[in-house]
Parts: sequence; structure tokens; C-alpha cells
Amino acid sequence: MDADVVRVLVVGLQNFLNLYTVILLIRVLLTWFQGAGWAQQGISALSPITDPYLNVFRSLIPPLGGLDISPMLAFFALSFLGQFLVQLVGGLLYSLV
Repeated sequence: MDADVVRVLVVGLQNFLNLYTVILLIRVLLTWFQGAGWAQQGISALSPITDPYLNVFRSLIPPLGGLDISPMLAFFALSFLGQFLVQLVGGLLYSLV
């Protein structure tokens, strides 16, 4: 596989992970303002995008005393995946050169 193709794929995946992290952050911040009508509109727009991912972590650890830590685990997993991707691609690019 060509090194340029690998770079394009990795940069695209990293950009996707960064964008998804921002969307997830906005979704989490909007939950702090659930009483406001504008926040409900944002939550309802972002829920179909973020809730399937968050539900994976909610199934592992249910809310503890009303505190939902699934977003923290979700952010950690996205960060780990991004770092793993950089390390993996670094090794692939090194072997292609």
C-alpha cells in the first residue's frame, strides 16, 4: 500500500474522531441546560448521532447515583483510539519507506 494513501486515510479518520469528539462534547454540555427549549432542540438533533456510542458505555457501567460517567469513558476511548491510530500508522509508514 502506498504511504500517501495511508496518510490520507489516517488523516481522514483522525479528523472524523476529532469532529465526533466535538459533537459529543456539545451533546454533553447541552444536558446541563435541559430545561431550556433551545437545549432540547440541540439534544434531540445530536442524540441519534451520539447516543448509540454512549449506550455502549452505559451498558458497561450504569449511572451511579444519578451520575452518568459514560461520557467520560467515551471521551477516553476516543482519545485512546486516536493515539493508537497514530502509533499504528507511524509503524506502517516506517515499514513502507
